[in-house]
Amino acid sequence: MQYINTTIAGIDGSEANFSVYSIDNSKEMDPGRRRPTVLVIPGGGYEFTSDREAEPIALKILGAGYNAAILRYSCAPSVYPTALLEAAEAMKLLRENAKAWHINPDAIIAAGFSAGGHLAGNLATTAGDETMRAHGYDADAVRPNGLMLGYAVTTSGQYAHRSSFDRLLGNEGKNDAKLLEEVSIDKHIDAKTPPTFIWHTVTDETVPVEGAMMTFAACVRAGVSVEAHFFPTGHHGLSLANEDVAGAGDDHGVDVGVQQWMPLFLNWLRRNFGNSAAEA
Repeated sequence: MQYINTTIAGIDGSEANFSVYSIDNSKEMDPGRRRPTVLVIPGGGYEFTSDREAEPIALKILGAGYNAAILRYSCAPSVYPTALLEAAEAMKLLRENAKAWHINPDAIIAAGFSAGGHLAGNLATTAGDETMRAHGYDADAVRPNGLMLGYAVTTSGQYAHRSSFDRLLGNEGKNDAKLLEEVSIDKHIDAKTPPTFIWHTVTDETVPVEGAMMTFAACVRAGVSVEAHFFPTGHHGLSLANEDVAGAGDDHGVDVGVQQWMPLFLNWLRRNFGNSAAEA
């Protein structure tokens, strides 16, 4: 396996950390294989990026035969669009290095959790297109081919996780109605939005499930292929919901029912993107 670790410069002088886990090819097993790749974007309320939603997720993806990457984007005091542009650069790097990293450039999925889900949605929908173009990116060229939203922050309206938007936009932007509209993912789902997988718990006490339901409904209205799973119970931030990612010394993060999201997601990946593509 190749492991690539590098930094992406933020527009404000900050740095994002970008890691790629690329499964090696073998002459015995299709030497030209190009695998679908999942870009994992952890949450943390735009205050930090959670360890629980980074490498543990990537390892599950790798174990299923896909490549994985992790973006540790810039958080507060960095403000919008710093993280979005870092995500755009990560996508650009994945596609530019697709041959060397055995990536199918037409099968890259952005998988975001909580605030990381907001960033994934900002990248995958048309919400950030104008901003990315203003900074020299072709929004369509860096748009992922699939989107996974795990208990994601999506709406800046009634059901917003307000502190995420406060940190994302900073003191100067957090009350700017136009800017809040621009970064409300549910308002920007259209025909360009890629196939989407959503999961959330109904009892999420931090990011209301209504936001996920609004996003699901927006996908349906726009004709976007969408699969959603709403689990009846479970805390916010469960990640894999197993002992590996639970808080030290307790079972706060263990929920057997919610653990099913990963196999459901992997089945969705296979149905939509297959297992590999031969080298062109």
